[in-house]
Amino acid sequence: MPDEPIANAVDSREPLASNPDPGEGGRRSAGRPRWGYVVATLLCLVFIVAASIAAGFLVAFPWPTAAEVTSRRVIVMTSADGHDLFRKGNLQLAPVAVKDMPATVIDAVLSIEDRRFYRHHGVDPLSMVRAFRANSEAGRVVAGGSTITQQLVKILFLGPQRTYKRKIQEAAMSLWIEHHLTKDEILTSYLNNVYLGSGTVGFPAAAKVYFGKTVDHLSLAEAAMLAGMINAPSHDDPFHDLGAARKRATSVIDAMVANGKLTEEDALVAKLHPATPVAGESAPASTGWFADWVYNKAAPIIPASGGTVRLRTTLDLRLQELAQNIVQSTLAKSGGEKNAGQAALVAMRPNGAVLAMVGGRNYDSSQYNRAVDAERQPGSAFKLFDYYAALRQGYTPDDTVLDAPIDIRGWQPKNYGHRHRGEVTLADAFADSLNDAAVRLAQQVGIGEVISAARDLGLRAPLKNNPSLALGSNEVTLLDLTSAYAAVRAGQAPVSPRGIAALVTEKGDVPADASGTAQHSLGQYQSQLIALLRGVVEHGTGRAAALQGFAAGKTGTAQDYRDAWFIGFDDHLVVGVWVGNDDHTPMNRVTGGSLPAKIWKDFVEQAEQIAAVDVNSPASGAPATTVGQSSGGTSPERAIASDQDRAAAADGSLAPASAESHGGQCNVAACEQFYHSFRSSDCTYQPYSGGPRQYCAR
Repeated sequence: MPDEPIANAVDSREPLASNPDPGEGGRRSAGRPRWGYVVATLLCLVFIVAASIAAGFLVAFPWPTAAEVTSRRVIVMTSADGHDLFRKGNLQLAPVAVKDMPATVIDAVLSIEDRRFYRHHGVDPLSMVRAFRANSEAGRVVAGGSTITQQLVKILFLGPQRTYKRKIQEAAMSLWIEHHLTKDEILTSYLNNVYLGSGTVGFPAAAKVYFGKTVDHLSLAEAAMLAGMINAPSHDDPFHDLGAARKRATSVIDAMVANGKLTEEDALVAKLHPATPVAGESAPASTGWFADWVYNKAAPIIPASGGTVRLRTTLDLRLQELAQNIVQSTLAKSGGEKNAGQAALVAMRPNGAVLAMVGGRNYDSSQYNRAVDAERQPGSAFKLFDYYAALRQGYTPDDTVLDAPIDIRGWQPKNYGHRHRGEVTLADAFADSLNDAAVRLAQQVGIGEVISAARDLGLRAPLKNNPSLALGSNEVTLLDLTSAYAAVRAGQAPVSPRGIAALVTEKGDVPADASGTAQHSLGQYQSQLIALLRGVVEHGTGRAAALQGFAAGKTGTAQDYRDAWFIGFDDHLVVGVWVGNDDHTPMNRVTGGSLPAKIWKDFVEQAEQIAAVDVNSPASGAPATTVGQSSGGTSPERAIASDQDRAAAADGSLAPASAESHGGQCNVAACEQFYHSFRSSDCTYQPYSGGPRQYCAR
């Protein structure tokens, strides 16, 4: 960008009449060169090269290839249904060649930034002399006299530092670029990479954000406003100061008239009808947490070469907005009373496709992603792994464990309420989240086995082999823990959370977000774990999360109420919720069964009524099932049934059905136990996913 004062943008340069139009194809004019100008340029070149070699600056140059200059990588991130996600950072659309840009854009930019662009060879000796004199008088770098080529070097390679060393490097690289590229190639790269405020890079992106249109439909007044923003994009941003933007646009229009690119009459019309920005469509600010997470995951697999990369994500904007609204409204209503300042939520399919991610109360206030980056103690939500380890050791939910005080080398865990139950089944101990029972069970199976069970379900957090691990003393992230619960729902482990549905470059598809980790079946343990988790919601500490249909999950409360969790699933969604404070201050008796369970229930109940987008469909935006319809995998009820049915069939205890179409007898006791909607008159139950009633084959 030009470093010289705005007042010198027009009248301090060479007489305008001596600036011929560019030749065909954007190359230099074929006319006779002016020897004085050539000599001055050569002298500057000799000086630059000599000074650079003397200083050793050329050795460290990041010399670009022609492809790097003309083709910048452009990433377009969209939601599952194709809506743009304006992530934190700069928006850059697919590049548009100079030949496809309107003449008003080119004339406006050249008139205000570099009217001799098609005559110089990358550096402008007269501008350099002018800048050198100004800098010498000031005793520091205050003016640059940069050409468009030099500005491009700063944009792509060197950055905005204003030192003599950088000015020498900048000039040398500009000469190199001019030698390897045509003028049109240089101008194309510049117009597509210059920063224009409000997070936009290039004229195509700025045209969309400020005026809601493509660059080829910009009016004269709009083109002038955008060109005027190059020098000071923040100061002249029309979203922030429309008056300043219009004043600068008037200067551009005057420069176009002085440069012979615009008549006085057309200029007057443009001034009388100045450009007015429109509010462009954008995704809710809350998508920033998800977009930041996906971008970091996508970076290693995005090709380094230039061109457009379309990155379609798994995010459902409606679920995202719902999640954010519920988190904000719950904290607004109860956060003050409960001293709960923050919350996070992750919703995913059982296969790991993330549909919504809320990383905090407000993205604009804090971009810190508490769903992905915050490591907090999960409390009793970790007990899933204690009991999974026990099941793998041969325990069943009906086996008993002693719930009584326990002392392990001076460490004495306590039950909530300091009450003990004596001998209790594993199912009851899990549902009521009895701490002493969980610690004793973990000691019986071994902490090493608990760690192994956690790893088997995909938990990646560092885990210490100590007794308190059984109660969730090690810190985990919400995303990691929710993914482990998703493995239970899916019956396959591990489940890797993914946010990328498709990644398409100009050369074709790129494998997207694949974990490369082989999965294994949980087998009979899936139905047992689901039964344990279901008991928590039906008659345990998670009753506040109960739904009309199937729901299973686990509460978690860290010591001194510093963290509260609820992680669970229904037939189709796996959702994790965390509530706490960034500074780890205690909340006012917030348990996993209170605010987290309420947020979880409110979200899941409403989410099940929203039509989902098929994130695996090659055509974005195609509606598929509702969230409340199966997206593949085994439903929890069928998961519970499948292993037990196979066992029953093997030993002959499951009699043929009594319904006329099935024959035999109906196992009423078994069906009533597993299906709340069971009707003994015809031995059928109502699936939670809807549809006709199904025969109970238990």
